[in-house]
Amino acid sequence: MSPAVRPPEEVLLGFARALRAAGVPVTADRERTYLAAVAAVGLDDQVAAYHAGRATLCASPADLDRHDHVYAEWFGGRSRPPAHGRAWARDVTRAGLAVAEQPTGGTTGDADTVRARASSQEVLRHRDIAAMSRRERDELGALFAALRPRSPRRRAHRHRAARRGSLDARRTLRSTLRRMGEPGEVSRRRRGSRPRRLVLLVDVSGSMSAYADALLRLAHAYCAAGVPTEVFTLGTRLTHVTRQLHQRDPERALVAAGGAIPDWSGGTRLAEGVQLFLDRWGRRGVARGAVVVVCSDGWERDRPEALGEQVRRLAAVAHRVVWVSPHRGRPGYEPVQGGIRAVLPHVDDLVAGHSLAAFEELTDVVARA
Repeated sequence: MSPAVRPPEEVLLGFARALRAAGVPVTADRERTYLAAVAAVGLDDQVAAYHAGRATLCASPADLDRHDHVYAEWFGGRSRPPAHGRAWARDVTRAGLAVAEQPTGGTTGDADTVRARASSQEVLRHRDIAAMSRRERDELGALFAALRPRSPRRRAHRHRAARRGSLDARRTLRSTLRRMGEPGEVSRRRRGSRPRRLVLLVDVSGSMSAYADALLRLAHAYCAAGVPTEVFTLGTRLTHVTRQLHQRDPERALVAAGGAIPDWSGGTRLAEGVQLFLDRWGRRGVARGAVVVVCSDGWERDRPEALGEQVRRLAAVAHRVVWVSPHRGRPGYEPVQGGIRAVLPHVDDLVAGHSLAAFEELTDVVARA
């Protein structure tokens, strides 16, 4: 039975994220550079593709050994590229990357397909969502499935057994008593970690209508990943859409959320919306100690000072406030909008939110919060 066909960029990204899990500090920028490098050299040049990974994914000489070890596990047990392209094709097939073999045995067409697909999807990941056609938006929706959002962490009150840490006197004493007083290994413990709540406030007003669908897809990705998430939309009113976004299918979740939002593409009352969130939900503890992500361009219809005051209140109860602006990723951007200037003193991070690549960087910022 032939191996299942998987998108080549999915396997390459999987290799990069396996490196990250192994301790190599692979960032989203390095992942993009790696895909572009492999697309440039092609899978038919196995030695160049191997060294492209070492050059783009590794930050120090210590990372090279880890790269070779993960490379060996990911591509079929070799820590170095094979001597012949045909063996490389078999390794790529094991990883689920190759397409069906052609009768002539050649791989040039397959390599061209890999380069074309990786290049087109890489361009799509960096394109401004507002400038996309309907077909490109549909393709982008499929790429959201590759997002792997991680939950921010907080220290737990309870301790857990560990090889290093403080002395666990009780556990050590119980172990000694079981051995009738004979000394043995000293037990140690350290405080564990728990997921920290994430709150998303998504602006769905008219000025954000081009990005609202993608932002709700991002919120659904967090819900689907099991991150403790609460999602609200801001427009002329505040709407709680967490229940609608917890459906497994993203399209059904977005349709359900859209049906629950009465002010889609309407006006903007950001200050009133944030105030209502704090008065109705913040006191209940939803925002207390949470990472709050506000997705908005900062266009406030009323006084910007009122928005700044409400964000100041929000920052007082939240663990961290992240502001996501679609304009932040544009060349030459300056925070000149009245709302943005008013909230900047109370915001911990101001990040871009105009493309899928920007969303990937946002997930890293949230995970580190």
